[in-house]
Amino acid sequence: MFFKTEDRGRSVTIAGTGINLALGILYTWSIFKVAIKQSIEAGGAGAFNWNLASINDPYAVCCLVFACAMILAGKCQDTFGPRVTAFIGGILVGLGFIWISQSTAYMSWIIGFGFLVGTGIAFGYSSATPAALKWYPPTKTGKIAGIVVAGFGLASVYIAPLAKYLLSTYGMQISMLFFGIAFLVVMSILSMFLVNPPAGYVPKGFVERRADTPDNKVSRAMFHEKNFTTSQMIKTPQFWMLWVLYFMSAGAGLMVIGSVAGMAKSSLGESAFIAVAIMAIGNAGGRVVAGILSDRIGRTKTLACMFFFQAILMFAAIPIIGAGSTSALLLIFLATFIGFNYGANLTLFPSFTKDYWGMKNFGVNYGVIFTAWGAGGFVMSKTSQALAANTGSFSASFLIAGILLCVGIYFTFHLGNEPKSKEKAVAEQLAA
Repeated sequence: MFFKTEDRGRSVTIAGTGINLALGILYTWSIFKVAIKQSIEAGGAGAFNWNLASINDPYAVCCLVFACAMILAGKCQDTFGPRVTAFIGGILVGLGFIWISQSTAYMSWIIGFGFLVGTGIAFGYSSATPAALKWYPPTKTGKIAGIVVAGFGLASVYIAPLAKYLLSTYGMQISMLFFGIAFLVVMSILSMFLVNPPAGYVPKGFVERRADTPDNKVSRAMFHEKNFTTSQMIKTPQFWMLWVLYFMSAGAGLMVIGSVAGMAKSSLGESAFIAVAIMAIGNAGGRVVAGILSDRIGRTKTLACMFFFQAILMFAAIPIIGAGSTSALLLIFLATFIGFNYGANLTLFPSFTKDYWGMKNFGVNYGVIFTAWGAGGFVMSKTSQALAANTGSFSASFLIAGILLCVGIYFTFHLGNEPKSKEKAVAEQLAA
């Protein structure tokens, strides 16, 4: 709005990153969870009166709603543009936090944090990446996607200590009210900077790398042939493979992110929020590094590497978490690299979606793929909390996650080549 056309891509990318920096409050749930648990154990007037096994439920519901709402949010983004979509997201997230600031009741938090915040995050998140990607050539897909979504992962660096300060100084209700008002203001302002390129816009340096052509490049026209509708996308084997892979990787990462403050409590005490903040740096770093790396060596190879290292970390966590006295430094180191590998997925899967099925219906197509993220987060966070409540340890959860990731490594090598649109397949048959 205040930038020349050639500079607009940068402003959209900055605004999208800023929106994700706000929405990343989801990854600070473990801070809220510790405060809720302390309130349950303390009891008294106005205290949370929940079952300990249900503490993760608002977070699990939020993840599931976030993922499912991405389909509607993606459709809104494709139809009405990123500005309207982001504005709606800010309103919903703000209202959700204001709602839970008025109550400690279990169902109020399910509705406020689970449904309103979850839906709002979906609208805000779905508006940021597509808008930025449209201003840059395909050779920068991974890099730009990584930068934009890095904001979501990096959010806990400032939100974790801020949440800790607010909770200890003003209590839960006022803290949630503060976040609600802040979201309404910040998201409304940043949404104004999100805009799609004008019709006919050609990004500078537009070229797509392809290994199956003599000069390793294809034309703009060939790139735009890949405009799969959602119904066409779900008929390709790559869709189902990516969905399962996303379920595994997201479930493993969100399980740790949702509980890291609780796991660090015995080692760091009241400074457990530090583990959340440092993990966020790894989360954000993984998104940028994976994006740049995948642009150079390919998405599939990068994804396989990330699954491999994540599996090793999950198995390595079992003796560390199960130890009677855990080294704070070792726990933070482990959490940081788990966050790094998890964050990589949030760059790779939208990049896969754009590469495989095109940009025209990217919003809704990625929304459908993203349901795997929500399903994985819901299942693994619920399972993890239930196992921890029954056994007093997270060891079983890490074992299950590690096994799933090993299975995922196998699947990555069976993704195959990029699916072809019906038009391209017909053209190739005629050419033959």
